[in-house]
Amino acid sequence: MKKNKSSITQDKLKADLESEMLYLKLTFINEHYNIFAEEAATNHQSHIGYLEKLIQGEADQRRDRATKRRISAAHFPVIKTHDNFRWTWPEKINRLQVQNLFRLNFINDNSNVILLGSVGLGKTHLATALGHAACLYGHHVLFATAIDVINSLSAAKAAQRLPGELKKYIRPSLLILDELGYLPIDKAGADLLFQVISQRYERGSLIITSNRAFKDWPKIFNNDSTLTSAILDRLLHHAETVVIEGKSYRMKDRIES
Repeated sequence: MKKNKSSITQDKLKADLESEMLYLKLTFINEHYNIFAEEAATNHQSHIGYLEKLIQGEADQRRDRATKRRISAAHFPVIKTHDNFRWTWPEKINRLQVQNLFRLNFINDNSNVILLGSVGLGKTHLATALGHAACLYGHHVLFATAIDVINSLSAAKAAQRLPGELKKYIRPSLLILDELGYLPIDKAGADLLFQVISQRYERGSLIITSNRAFKDWPKIFNNDSTLTSAILDRLLHHAETVVIEGKSYRMKDRIES
């Protein structure tokens, strides 16, 4: 059966409309405009109500995609959240202090968070959970171990592209430096890490996890007391320190056996 002229015109208008929506990347609207139109007709919904529902769906989809991109770009080793942290395991942790950090005011203030404690107490978990929460609230985050940052910057320096590589660690609203102090850092590495900390000072937030008390930090930085003092001066000027004490959760089964 041949279509009449009116049907052909309608089909062409619909095809043109969908083509323009794809061009504008209005994927949600393109996928739902017909369904929502039928619902609007059935429910006697106004044109404004119909349009509002389409626009809201498009905006929500774009926000979801942006959030997923931020989480992917953060390079978290695994996704951790505040809800699945085992508060009962550490022998000492200021739960109210940590929960207050999840308001993320420290990011807006360009302040730092230092998580100190032995291995297996959840420092990385909390750092990752804070980073994940920051992504959900629209902040750009990057997660890396301290050694990975140093290795990356060392390679960039050797290739004469250090300024560009530094920007990668300076640009995010929140940089998470994990496992500071777990491996020794030579003078060249300490100098590179100082550049990151110095250039982020009062310009972006840091979360640092470390298994060493501040008094032992010179040992991290090649026993350079001057450099260590300069680093701590910048880190602690606007910072909150969370001390976690107890036994390693990863050793729980052996401890309890």
